[in-house]
Amino acid sequence: MEGKAIRLQSLRKSFGKTEAVAGVDLEISDGEFFSMLGPSGSGKTTVLRMIAGFEPPTGGTIELAGRDVTRLAPFERDVHTVFQDYALFPHMTIEQNVAYGLKIRRVPKAERLRRAREALADVRLEGLGDRRPAQLSGGQRQRVALARALVSRPRVLLLDEPLGALDLKLREQMQIELKELQREVGITFVFVTHDQDEALTMSDRIAVFNRGRVEQVGTPAEIYERPATPFVAGFVGTSNLLTGPAAEQVVGETGTFSIRPEKIRVLKEDRDSGTPDCAGAVGTVAEVVYLGDATRFLVDLDAGGRLTALQQNLETSSEDVAGYRGSRVRLQWQPRHTVRVPDAD
Repeated sequence: MEGKAIRLQSLRKSFGKTEAVAGVDLEISDGEFFSMLGPSGSGKTTVLRMIAGFEPPTGGTIELAGRDVTRLAPFERDVHTVFQDYALFPHMTIEQNVAYGLKIRRVPKAERLRRAREALADVRLEGLGDRRPAQLSGGQRQRVALARALVSRPRVLLLDEPLGALDLKLREQMQIELKELQREVGITFVFVTHDQDEALTMSDRIAVFNRGRVEQVGTPAEIYERPATPFVAGFVGTSNLLTGPAAEQVVGETGTFSIRPEKIRVLKEDRDSGTPDCAGAVGTVAEVVYLGDATRFLVDLDAGGRLTALQQNLETSSEDVAGYRGSRVRLQWQPRHTVRVPDAD
């Protein structure tokens, strides 16, 4: 039976009259890359801090590997936390930074240097142990922070938006490297982020937070393709929500429905894709956004409401797409891509 690295039961945290975490239940498996995703103020970072022991819960329990650690100090928990600012000691070498926690624990010098070098090798920083933090790039300093966390061999690694200080290209590169590293070391990673793409790229599973509660837990595909609430549909990726009279006319049913933009084809109004049994609607292009590799169309439907469609620019330039603004179009998609979204409680 798969072991549980973390179990949270009815976890709550209040700051005065403000309830930051309102009864969270979560189970995270050994060796899992688990992301807690949500906007600022949704409670995800507070949950991470309670797991780490930096914040005492107002109510509920925290178990690590089946052990109740709810009231234990941070150093009594088999976890390590990596923060966005890295918190490296500028006067120490990289090797000394990585080995510092082992030194505090009085690990013999020869062993701590060996383990520090192994940790630096794990994050692909061999040969840089004699440098100072100021001599490294942002991405390299981020790797040092990871090595310092991994050298103590924690059961769980907690990561609080660790890529937030990096530029876009480096952040995307580090997303792939971080996932590869997690697979190699086999440690449970719990990753906090407000970036949907980051969570979708790296996670085995995702918990989507909103107003102190978990709205949905699932794999990236489940979260993206089958959102459980209107909030999840709107927050994770770009989603179209059809409701009210527009849903009745376009879908033929009452309720709330989600259609992802990349599932929709944009055709001239007098054209048809020729694919039988397509769902669709007609409308007027309100705006066209050229994105380089793709074009985003915002279409006001005759039935009411607005749909966004995303089309790859296989043979299209910015000059070509500009002519679509104000034109009449037909939108088509496969019926299976119309997903009913349960109403929020």
